[in-house]
Amino acid sequence: MSVAFVTYVGLIVLPYLRHRPAPVGNATSLEWHFLVPCRDEVAVIGDTVRYLRGHFPTAHVWIIDDDSDDGTADVVKALRHTGNGADRQLHLVRRKRPHARTGKGDALNDAYRALKLWMGRHADANRAVVVVVDADGRPAPNCLEVCAATQLFGNPRIGAVQVDVRMVNRGVRQQGVGGLRRRFGAALVRMQDLEFRTAIAAIQLSRGATGTISMGGNGQFTRLSALDSIAGPAGAPWRGSLLEDFELGVHLLTAGWHTGFTVDTHVEQEALYSLRRFLAQRTRWGQGTMQCARYLRRIWDSPHLSTLGAAEMLYYLAQPWMQLLGTLIYPIPFLLLAVRAVHEPQVVLDWFTGGAWVLFAVYGSFGLLPFVLWGPVYRARCEPGIGLWRSLGYGLVYAVYIYTFYVTSWRALTRLVRGRNGWTKTRRNTERAGAGRVALDH
Repeated sequence: MSVAFVTYVGLIVLPYLRHRPAPVGNATSLEWHFLVPCRDEVAVIGDTVRYLRGHFPTAHVWIIDDDSDDGTADVVKALRHTGNGADRQLHLVRRKRPHARTGKGDALNDAYRALKLWMGRHADANRAVVVVVDADGRPAPNCLEVCAATQLFGNPRIGAVQVDVRMVNRGVRQQGVGGLRRRFGAALVRMQDLEFRTAIAAIQLSRGATGTISMGGNGQFTRLSALDSIAGPAGAPWRGSLLEDFELGVHLLTAGWHTGFTVDTHVEQEALYSLRRFLAQRTRWGQGTMQCARYLRRIWDSPHLSTLGAAEMLYYLAQPWMQLLGTLIYPIPFLLLAVRAVHEPQVVLDWFTGGAWVLFAVYGSFGLLPFVLWGPVYRARCEPGIGLWRSLGYGLVYAVYIYTFYVTSWRALTRLVRGRNGWTKTRRNTERAGAGRVALDH
């Protein structure tokens, strides 16, 4: 199994390293609508609105205020009414409790219905593209041209496109915290950047061969007509899963749409310094994956997915369950070996020195290699300024970082069993008492 996994990683790494940018398209051939879900985002929403309106002046920006308590809506209203008059391309969708704060998918559905009402019945839904961006998201200035390319939205069969995700605070350390905590936070941020820009990006590129490219929660581009096709009578293309982005992709793919992915452009977001917040975020993602198990039959029976494509999606849905199984099975041989060593230490020592150490070395090498190699890949493809030895160190840390998913899978299962399916927003790095400044970490 280890050899098979190393082979798989090798197969997805090579195309990723060989990728070359494709020609861009004409962004003016399409109509763009940015949807920005917000709950208590007063610290970042002003800068985000100014960024989007400044870099994409022809696009519409829809801010979805999920009944914020901190004046998020007031910031947006102030930006709508400047000295030059009302900004007709900046829209505010307000949600109120008890119907607010029920999840990101519900907020996006409200914005979708508001957009449909604003566009009118005779609007060209094939031309309109909805772009989901986090409240602190920064899409690259070239993202519209890249997504309008022939192989992406220039192809009428493409219903959605996901762009590469980068961490805006990579290489940045927190100030106002202890030295060890500061270094740990910087390493955690770096691992999140490495994960998204290498392993996840390579997997997404490889999914082009299986036709199962999935969507992410940030930098998600979807054709309005594709959303219409899965919205149903309730006008809700996003469903109730805690992993609403992957769930959206399931519905689009099983409805016959194709999806695309590109590393030729990107969206930046803030990575988490806090291990507690990171685990909470990944627990929500793991629980959402478990919830999507209800689509197993839908995926397998879909005439729009190949057998290979269905198998790839089912493998993805099985991962948190495999991690649960792994935490139960992997320790067994080591426990048995420890018991034997206690009762017959000389026998175990003779066995180990007589050649068994080779088995441990081979198993350890094949177990680590698929993760460690992402460090040098990260250096070669994303951050050429870091040294080779540091990149190898990043790879070793990444191998440890991956084991956090075993923890989050158990946490996700616990929440699922207890019926705790509510959507909880991950607090930003600045949402803490005495939030300090950040400084560049060279």
